[in-house]
Amino acid sequence: MKLLTIVANILGLAGAALAASRTTPPAGAKVVAPSGGQYTTLQAAIDSISTSSTATTTIFIQPGTYNGQVTIPKLSGKLIIYGYTADDQSHAANRVTLQNTLSAAQAGSNDLSATLRALTNNFALYNVNVVNGFGRGSQALAISANGEYQGYYGCRFVGYQDTVYVNRPHHVFKNCYIEGATDFIFGNNGNVWFENNDLAINGAGYITASGRNAADAYWYVINNSRVFAKPGVSLAAGATVLGRPWRPYARVVFQNTNLSNVVNGVGWSAWGDQPTANVYYGEYGNTGAGASGTRVSWARKLSSAVSINTILPNYTSWVDMAYWNNQGGSTPTPSPPTQPPTQPPPSTPPPSGCSQAKWAQCGGSGYTGCTTCVSGTTCTVSNEWYSQCL
Repeated sequence: MKLLTIVANILGLAGAALAASRTTPPAGAKVVAPSGGQYTTLQAAIDSISTSSTATTTIFIQPGTYNGQVTIPKLSGKLIIYGYTADDQSHAANRVTLQNTLSAAQAGSNDLSATLRALTNNFALYNVNVVNGFGRGSQALAISANGEYQGYYGCRFVGYQDTVYVNRPHHVFKNCYIEGATDFIFGNNGNVWFENNDLAINGAGYITASGRNAADAYWYVINNSRVFAKPGVSLAAGATVLGRPWRPYARVVFQNTNLSNVVNGVGWSAWGDQPTANVYYGEYGNTGAGASGTRVSWARKLSSAVSINTILPNYTSWVDMAYWNNQGGSTPTPSPPTQPPTQPPPSTPPPSGCSQAKWAQCGGSGYTGCTTCVSGTTCTVSNEWYSQCL
């Protein structure tokens, strides 16, 4: 009996943290690759989607850095984007980066400066790094999350001021990395739950800037996360605070989160002469050097943690619960093509003596390039039009 109990406990622990690799495209996915793929940019793959179609679209991005702004318009169907990764539960394993350098002053608005503008509902992004490299001097968004029912899983968002803009209800960020200095999590109309995130401070400033402007249902809750100075950046102790109220009814809670000494003991800050009477800034169960100190008089020490059901009722109906429970993200399985995947011979002979690097294309319908993979890898069929060296 004791042996059975031990085995059961081991199996239970294994199931609770079952990361998954995602190194090949799901069946039926549109594939983006730096060269030789169906699409060479994410924007081209998105532009190929009919905005009137109610079908779910899946996009898989091969490893690489993709430069330029990406805009996802409002679609009728669900959109899922996967980045190549050997461990979907860890942002550190990401191999795909979307990168742009554009400020709000240059673009004309905060939203228009974002490296990724997600304007559609029912959207999920997995294991993609999103970077706005503008730096100091202006708002410059990495992500503008401007649709409802959006989930961000194992992603990295890097900026300096206004990195993450969430301006619609119903969002989750799970296992993500968010970097910035000034108001780098902000928005007006967001119900957002941040679960198990790394918040890296790269300059003195403020983490959140809630723009809640009335006594409505909107919250930001940062749960079970970590706040620390970005490694390699020299910051004095107390260089940041948890937030400042962009609008009079700002509402933010940090709970069950480790706050390093980069967080100032006052905890929160006013925004100039903005009134704080209706501001709701709360903490519960935080740890670390930054969790101690004399907080501003208008902040709250909560008697219990806020429940995700309070912030996002019925969240299990749209959040990827397999991923949420650390069991690896779910992958849609559309009907396979009527013909099995094949690797037809190229229409012209491939170059002699060639070899394709790991992850490069090596075959597929219409492909005319090299079909030999570098030593240690094999040309593997992903679908009828794309094979890669793995």
